[in-house]
Amino acid sequence: QVQLVQSGGGLVQPGGSLRLSCAASRIRFFSLYSIYWYRQAPGRQREWVANIGVSGSTNYEDSVKGRFTLSRDNAKMTVYLQMNSLKPEDTAVYYCNVNIDGSDYWGQGTQVTVSS
Repeated sequence: QVQLVQSGGGLVQPGGSLRLSCAASRIRFFSLYSIYWYRQAPGRQREWVANIGVSGSTNYEDSVKGRFTLSRDNAKMTVYLQMNSLKPEDTAVYYCNVNIDGSDYWGQGTQVTVSS
């Protein structure tokens, strides 16, 4: 069974930084899959944040462009979401995701709270 285990997150002041990790296991050829990050704020629907492709190409939602950076280490089967210049509106539970043969697999979610 594919597993995605997230780490990082926590409480940070506005303007601060956090790094989230998403470590995969039981995925053959991890480097062949795009990894997606989503977030869900209280009372809101889950929304796409960013994704990283097989070549390392990245896409970001407009509100996080220039502040969030995705990277991947295929040898470690891990994707990193570096979040800088955090804002209170970034407060949410963050999830990583991979789709393999039509099936979605999710990390357990990581709380990010941006507050003074």
